[in-house]
Amino acid sequence: MVPEISFGHNIHVALDIGCGVASFGAFLLQRNVTTLSIAPKDVHENQIQFALERRVPAMVSVFATHRCLYPSQAFDLIHCSRCRINWTCDGLLVCSSSILMLLSIFAYDEDGILLLLLLLLMLLEANRMLRAGGYFVWAAQPVYKNEEILQEQWKEMVDLTARICWEQIKKEGYIAIWRKPLNNSCYLNRCTGVLPPLCDPDDNSDNVWNVDLRACITALPMNGYGSNVSTWPARLHYPPDRLQSIEMDAYISRKEIFRAESKYWNEIVNSFVRAFHWKDMKLRNVMDMKAGFGGFAAALHDFEIDCWVMNVVPVSGFNTLPVIYDRGLIGVMHDWCEPFDTYPRTYELLHAAGLLSVEKKRCYMSTIMLEMDRMLRPGGRVYIRDSVSVIGELQEIATAMGWVPALHETSEGPHASWKILISEKRM
Repeated sequence: MVPEISFGHNIHVALDIGCGVASFGAFLLQRNVTTLSIAPKDVHENQIQFALERRVPAMVSVFATHRCLYPSQAFDLIHCSRCRINWTCDGLLVCSSSILMLLSIFAYDEDGILLLLLLLLMLLEANRMLRAGGYFVWAAQPVYKNEEILQEQWKEMVDLTARICWEQIKKEGYIAIWRKPLNNSCYLNRCTGVLPPLCDPDDNSDNVWNVDLRACITALPMNGYGSNVSTWPARLHYPPDRLQSIEMDAYISRKEIFRAESKYWNEIVNSFVRAFHWKDMKLRNVMDMKAGFGGFAAALHDFEIDCWVMNVVPVSGFNTLPVIYDRGLIGVMHDWCEPFDTYPRTYELLHAAGLLSVEKKRCYMSTIMLEMDRMLRPGGRVYIRDSVSVIGELQEIATAMGWVPALHETSEGPHASWKILISEKRM
């Protein structure tokens, strides 16, 4: 339909909003595209639970009053097929509950400016997460039906997308496709006073934990960071430009740190594959609970382990999510002192390196271990690589929860400061 969209090459990371049972994501997997399928928790349908049972990347998430837990310029393509997100509103009576909530918080503006900004909130959040030059695909009744109320919604969508400088490149059948600009030139050339405004330059668009939605356009970096990633699979091992913008303590070249982490996890995963026969474990849903730059997930790909990895970046550390997405991987920010947004029994393998010895300063390690037990499938395994100062207590907690734990030495030998605790959750 659009020649510029090359699945598995320039399009590798996608977001499917209101995903149903993730049929779109499962379809794109065959085309070498990693699609993160999201939907709100629905007690009647449990869409995400079905998606995870299909072994498709998915998590519970919702467009409401806070930013989604993904960085700016994360996705090469965002897909919405009857996703129940009110990108437009045909009067207040059909507005989503989140918009009505926001309207009740702010004073009503007689000029309609406030209402316009609130209508744009959801689309502006999608714009924040969409990579420069990325595509927004909308499949909905206003695209193809000629009913008067639906055509009004279509005109409103055309107006809203024009305001944020999206270019409509295709409208065919029941699908419409827009493309986000590659730079800020369109934003800067708009007429004075056109809404929505550009966000304040001091607003960190990658700061997503408990941050309210912004009624403004997230400007693209002037240096082109995020828009100039390599095609897949080269981007997996090439240090992305946004590595330089990560707020972290670095006394040597960040590219050297990136390559060192990749080499480190490549060697460790190689030993796991040989010693613990990971290729025979039929892994599919995997979580790295402290992902760093995503080196563990990249190593699993290199050793052809047929799985997908949810790379979690704890709020207690540096926000490396932009680098993870620029590598063509998926991930999310999370506070491990709180429950993770997924259903019980959804992961076959949980990997935690250096996590619990850090988080124990903020909450009980047993709380995190119980959450791990909730997420882990019966028959699943947990690999904890951590300090000897906590590994004994973790082994006791694992035994108390009914896991079958086994303590192993690292490659550094018996006197190393870290050990490996491998536990199995029996059926």
